[in-house]
Amino acid sequence: MQGFKNFLMRGNVVELAVAVVIGTAFTGIVAAFTEAIINPLLANAFQVDELEAFEVGGVKIGLVLAAVLNFLIIAAICYFVLILPMQKLTEAHDRLRGVTPEEPAETDVDVLRDIRDLLREQQADANPTAPPVTPAP
Repeated sequence: MQGFKNFLMRGNVVELAVAVVIGTAFTGIVAAFTEAIINPLLANAFQVDELEAFEVGGVKIGLVLAAVLNFLIIAAICYFVLILPMQKLTEAHDRLRGVTPEEPAETDVDVLRDIRDLLREQQADANPTAPPVTPAP
Protein backbone atom coordinates (compact mmCIF):
# COMPACT_ATOMS: atom_id res chain seq x y z
CA MET A 1 0.00 0.00 0.00
CA GLN A 2 2.92 2.36 0.70
CA GLY A 3 4.21 1.92 -2.86
CA PHE A 4 0.81 2.87 -4.26
CA LYS A 5 0.69 5.95 -2.01
CA ASN A 6 4.18 6.96 -3.16
CA PHE A 7 3.11 6.51 -6.78
CA LEU A 8 0.09 8.76 -6.33
CA MET A 9 2.03 11.41 -4.44
CA ARG A 10 4.80 11.73 -7.03
CA GLY A 11 4.77 15.09 -8.76
CA ASN A 12 4.42 13.67 -12.25
CA VAL A 13 1.09 11.99 -11.56
CA VAL A 14 -0.43 15.10 -9.99
CA GLU A 15 0.92 17.34 -12.75
CA LEU A 16 -0.45 15.00 -15.40
CA ALA A 17 -3.88 14.99 -13.77
CA VAL A 18 -3.90 18.79 -13.65
CA ALA A 19 -2.80 18.92 -17.30
CA VAL A 20 -5.67 16.65 -18.34
CA VAL A 21 -8.23 18.78 -16.50
CA ILE A 22 -6.84 22.03 -17.91
CA GLY A 23 -6.61 20.48 -21.38
CA THR A 24 -10.25 19.43 -21.23
CA ALA A 25 -11.34 22.93 -20.25
CA PHE A 26 -9.09 24.45 -22.91
CA THR A 27 -10.54 22.15 -25.56
CA GLY A 28 -13.98 23.62 -24.86
CA ILE A 29 -12.68 27.14 -25.45
CA VAL A 30 -10.95 26.20 -28.69
CA ALA A 31 -13.97 24.23 -29.91
CA ALA A 32 -16.24 27.22 -29.26
CA PHE A 33 -13.82 29.56 -31.07
CA THR A 34 -13.63 27.20 -34.02
CA GLU A 35 -17.37 26.65 -34.23
CA ALA A 36 -18.25 30.33 -33.83
CA ILE A 37 -15.58 31.97 -35.99
CA ILE A 38 -13.44 29.65 -38.10
CA ASN A 39 -16.05 27.19 -39.36
CA PRO A 40 -18.48 29.89 -40.59
CA LEU A 41 -15.66 31.64 -42.46
CA LEU A 42 -14.61 28.41 -44.13
CA ALA A 43 -18.20 27.42 -44.82
CA ASN A 44 -18.64 30.71 -46.67
CA ALA A 45 -15.45 30.05 -48.63
CA PHE A 46 -16.73 26.61 -49.69
CA GLN A 47 -20.30 27.95 -50.03
CA VAL A 48 -21.93 25.41 -47.73
CA ASP A 49 -24.14 25.87 -44.68
CA GLU A 50 -21.67 24.12 -42.36
CA LEU A 51 -18.09 23.09 -42.96
CA GLU A 52 -18.84 19.53 -41.84
CA ALA A 53 -21.46 19.29 -44.61
CA PHE A 54 -18.91 19.89 -47.38
CA GLU A 55 -18.79 16.83 -49.65
CA VAL A 56 -16.76 15.84 -52.69
CA GLY A 57 -18.23 12.96 -54.65
CA GLY A 58 -20.26 11.77 -51.67
CA VAL A 59 -17.23 11.83 -49.35
CA LYS A 60 -17.67 14.09 -46.34
CA ILE A 61 -14.36 15.86 -46.65
CA GLY A 62 -15.66 18.67 -44.45
CA LEU A 63 -15.47 16.47 -41.34
CA VAL A 64 -11.79 15.77 -41.95
CA LEU A 65 -11.09 19.39 -42.82
CA ALA A 66 -12.79 20.60 -39.64
CA ALA A 67 -10.83 18.10 -37.52
CA VAL A 68 -7.52 19.13 -39.11
CA LEU A 69 -8.31 22.81 -38.58
CA ASN A 70 -9.27 22.20 -34.96
CA PHE A 71 -5.96 20.42 -34.42
CA LEU A 72 -3.95 23.19 -36.08
CA ILE A 73 -5.74 25.87 -34.08
CA ILE A 74 -5.18 24.01 -30.81
CA ALA A 75 -1.51 23.42 -31.67
CA ALA A 76 -0.96 27.07 -32.63
CA ILE A 77 -2.66 28.38 -29.50
CA CYS A 78 -0.72 25.98 -27.29
CA TYR A 79 2.55 27.00 -28.90
CA PHE A 80 2.03 30.77 -28.96
CA VAL A 81 0.14 31.09 -25.67
CA LEU A 82 1.86 28.43 -23.55
CA ILE A 83 5.15 27.10 -24.95
CA LEU A 84 6.76 30.23 -26.40
CA PRO A 85 6.05 32.48 -23.38
CA MET A 86 7.32 29.79 -21.01
CA GLN A 87 10.54 29.49 -23.02
CA LYS A 88 11.05 33.26 -22.91
CA LEU A 89 10.29 33.34 -19.18
CA THR A 90 12.76 30.52 -18.53
CA GLU A 91 15.45 32.28 -20.58
CA ALA A 92 14.87 35.56 -18.72
CA HIS A 93 14.95 33.75 -15.36
CA ASP A 94 18.19 32.00 -16.31
CA ARG A 95 19.77 35.31 -17.37
CA LEU A 96 18.84 36.86 -14.02
CA ARG A 97 20.44 33.94 -12.20
CA GLY A 98 23.54 34.19 -14.38
CA VAL A 99 23.04 30.81 -16.01
CA THR A 100 24.37 30.70 -19.55
CA PRO A 101 22.97 28.30 -22.11
CA GLU A 102 25.15 25.29 -22.74
CA GLU A 103 27.11 25.17 -25.94
CA PRO A 104 26.19 22.29 -28.24
CA ALA A 105 28.27 19.20 -27.72
CA GLU A 106 31.07 18.53 -30.17
CA THR A 107 30.00 16.02 -32.82
CA ASP A 108 31.98 13.14 -34.28
CA VAL A 109 32.44 15.12 -37.49
CA ASP A 110 33.94 18.04 -35.54
CA VAL A 111 36.40 15.72 -33.81
CA LEU A 112 37.39 14.10 -37.11
CA ARG A 113 37.96 17.52 -38.71
CA ASP A 114 40.18 18.53 -35.78
CA ILE A 115 42.19 15.31 -36.18
CA ARG A 116 42.52 15.91 -39.93
CA ASP A 117 43.73 19.47 -39.37
CA LEU A 118 46.27 18.35 -36.76
CA LEU A 119 47.61 15.65 -39.10
CA ARG A 120 47.99 18.20 -41.88
CA GLU A 121 49.87 20.54 -39.55
CA GLN A 122 52.17 17.73 -38.45
CA GLN A 123 52.77 16.74 -42.05
CA ALA A 124 53.57 20.33 -43.00
CA ASP A 125 55.95 20.67 -40.01
CA ALA A 126 57.73 17.41 -40.89
CA ASN A 127 58.16 18.30 -44.58
CA PRO A 128 58.40 22.11 -44.94
CA THR A 129 59.41 21.96 -48.64
CA ALA A 130 56.24 20.16 -49.70
CA PRO A 131 53.49 22.34 -51.22
CA PRO A 132 50.70 23.17 -48.75
CA VAL A 133 47.64 20.96 -48.82
CA THR A 134 44.41 22.89 -49.08
CA PRO A 135 41.72 21.63 -46.71
CA ALA A 136 38.59 20.10 -48.17
CA PRO A 137 35.30 21.78 -47.24
